[in-house]
Amino acid sequence: MNKIRKILRLYDQGKAKLTIAGYLNLSRTTVRKYLTAFDTCGLSLKEVDSMSDAELDELFGTVQEKKPSLGSHRMQTLQRCFPKVEKELKRTGVTRMLLWEDYMKEFPDGYQYTQFCRHFNDWLAKVNPTMHRTHKVGDKLFVDYAGEKLSYINKKTGEVVPVEVFVAILGASQLTYVEAVHSQQKEDFISACENTLHFLGGVPAAIVPDNLRAAVTRSHRYEPTVNETFEDFAQHYDTCVLPTRAYKPRDKALVEGAVRIIYTRLYVPIRQKEYFSLSELNAAIWEYLAKHNNQLLKGRTYSRRMQFEEIERKELKPLPVERYELKQSFHAKVNKDGHILLGTDKHYYSVPVRFLSKKVKIIYSASIVEIFSKFERIAIHKRSKVPHAYTTNSSHLSNVHRYSAERTPETFVERAEAIHSDVVTVIKSILESRRHEDQKIKTCEAILGLERKFGSERLAGACRRAMDYGIDVRVFKTIQSILENNLDGLRENVFSHELPMPAHDNIRGEEYYK
Repeated sequence: MNKIRKILRLYDQGKAKLTIAGYLNLSRTTVRKYLTAFDTCGLSLKEVDSMSDAELDELFGTVQEKKPSLGSHRMQTLQRCFPKVEKELKRTGVTRMLLWEDYMKEFPDGYQYTQFCRHFNDWLAKVNPTMHRTHKVGDKLFVDYAGEKLSYINKKTGEVVPVEVFVAILGASQLTYVEAVHSQQKEDFISACENTLHFLGGVPAAIVPDNLRAAVTRSHRYEPTVNETFEDFAQHYDTCVLPTRAYKPRDKALVEGAVRIIYTRLYVPIRQKEYFSLSELNAAIWEYLAKHNNQLLKGRTYSRRMQFEEIERKELKPLPVERYELKQSFHAKVNKDGHILLGTDKHYYSVPVRFLSKKVKIIYSASIVEIFSKFERIAIHKRSKVPHAYTTNSSHLSNVHRYSAERTPETFVERAEAIHSDVVTVIKSILESRRHEDQKIKTCEAILGLERKFGSERLAGACRRAMDYGIDVRVFKTIQSILENNLDGLRENVFSHELPMPAHDNIRGEEYYK
């Protein structure tokens, strides 16, 4: 009634019918009909304005705006275009204006842009009252847990085990994934999210979770704190986390609607049977889920799966080569021997010697152990579950300890080859002897160490002279004595040349023995 009064006042002010229609957001036909009814009633504006709403309704109630008939060919043609329009709007860069221009090319006598948008909005409200926004393809994956649980029976105990139901839905195609998990804990939540990505065969630009503890450590309207492990999972899959606002169910209306649908299409048939393991329950869930995704959407000529394959699959980012490994973290102090203890396995891992007695952060997964100091990764090891054992990277040790850890029989032979072949002969003889390994190492180290004091030439000469006496357990003392008494150069003079026989009465000479 207020609009009727405004029409009459503007008309009395001399405004044109088109101007009045624009001011009041009415069609020009409606304005014309009300003004025609006013002109034929024989009443003045003052008399009409003084009427009550009931009297005014009685006077103008029969005048109504004529709406386009849904039965007309023109409207039916437009209605058939709307499913395609809705689908195309999800593509990046597509607008209603572009789609209207395509519509006018195909149907030149069709509706103009304003009526086109108006009828499209009316159609959207009828076919999907909850869809109040257009989601871009490959953009968001909404995840949540259903409020009601499912269950299976433990075969051994007969106990009924309740399980949580994880639900995920893509924004554009509405392709849905459902999985039963034991809990809403971080491990089960991340595992379900990862299974969703592999079910889709790609990664969306963002994952939109509720403010559950496994995803969000601290909620905030603008900058919520995402759980560290879940954020690491998102980085592994090259996506981001966009938590919804707390106590704002509209932010996740799509997944809320998906939960309501699965209550009917999955819960009802599943609860009619008994299951005896989580895997058996999930097999049944996925069987009914496939039917749900392949069922045509209400008012459309396509299903969720058809829409996903047509417009969304190719927009998803590719999956990484390796699946995500759940990581745990804790802080520890480096022991004086340069190792930290991973208490879960009771196994020790080395860190560089410069971090002795410092506090470090350990992040470990099923296969890798990483050690950080002030955001710098200082060590990485393959995880070992052998208790009370050590995993040591020789580059982490000091020079002295590194040499001690890396020395082998081949190391001693290489050092000897750099000096002289006679030294190699002595070293090999020691290494091939039946002495204890520690004795061999100490003797080789001692002999090779003489080079620093006496030089390589004298050490080679001492080894040649020592070989005349035989290689025994006291070979080092022998070589050391030869060098200290300057006997290393006498062997060649004594045994290589014949000395003259001295003249003396007590010497019989060679003639005596003939």
